[in-house]
Amino acid sequence: MSLPVLSRRGFLAAGLGTALLTLAACGEGAPGEGAGQSPAGAASPSAPASAAGPWTFTDDRGKKIDLPKRPERIVAQVGAAAALWDFGVRPTAVFGPHKLKDGSKDPQAGSVDITKVESIGNVWDEFNVEKYISLQPELLVSGMYTGDALWYVPEKSAATIEQVAPTLGIRLVGKSLPQLIGRYGELAAALGADLNAPEVTAAKAKFEAAAKALPTPENKALKIMVMAGGPEALWVANPADHVDVGYFKELGLDVVVPEKIDKAGFWQTLSWENADTYKADVILVDARTQSMKVEEMMKKPTFAQLPAVKAGQVYPWQAEEPYSYQGYASVLEELAVNLAKARKLEG
Repeated sequence: MSLPVLSRRGFLAAGLGTALLTLAACGEGAPGEGAGQSPAGAASPSAPASAAGPWTFTDDRGKKIDLPKRPERIVAQVGAAAALWDFGVRPTAVFGPHKLKDGSKDPQAGSVDITKVESIGNVWDEFNVEKYISLQPELLVSGMYTGDALWYVPEKSAATIEQVAPTLGIRLVGKSLPQLIGRYGELAAALGADLNAPEVTAAKAKFEAAAKALPTPENKALKIMVMAGGPEALWVANPADHVDVGYFKELGLDVVVPEKIDKAGFWQTLSWENADTYKADVILVDARTQSMKVEEMMKKPTFAQLPAVKAGQVYPWQAEEPYSYQGYASVLEELAVNLAKARKLEG
């Protein structure tokens, strides 16, 4: 399938391999931790916030949101919606990739029931402002990759969207994975979710068990390269700018750290002729629907000849999984299964 048209900022955040990498950079790379971040990281058990009385929350831009009551009509970028959904919050509408061309649910939507939420946009730069206004939203929630720009909120409409309802940003870089999941849990609790609910506590225990089980001595001995590919180039992920890849490294896995990070961060761009720049026993490839498939990459001779490829040790990288315990327990378990099939390669 064809790739969506993205700006340079959009490309960098999405991790897509496209020729659009040549566009001018927007921003100077990954920002640091945002204001309002929970210092402890993982969400602490707490009772749901009361629906009555004033409601306040400080987002990761340092923006304090004050409302007369807890917001209920919430519109969220699909990644944020999926994370909140797993904590028990049900948004009114979503925007960003949630429906595939055949009408089925995009994996980025996680557990969101797309038949029970409104859609105000499914692709990059598609945000139906008129429909958004008609829904009478009380809060918009989105992640942030570069600066304070809200993910999938079009810059051309940002001022109008801000006037309709308060916006709330969660920074998706500069945190550890448990911190980011915990931050969404903190927001979910403020929006009325019960972090002591059995499904939440069970998911958290599953996530922690999966994290503990992943770094076996055999897995830690494997050199792992995480990448995305496009027609003209490939991109090696920088663990410092990708929360999930950074967590793999934090757990003790030997993840390739690119030597020459692109100016805007997130990746090192390599031509396919230089696909062998980094030795790797295992390659994790961006598995999102809009990304180049491994079958297509195999048509690149330099990729097909890589030792990990020849050994069949190429596995999916779930690059935009919902930041919830449910989402990443599954990611860590899948990764453990795949790494258990791999072996250390010679040379």
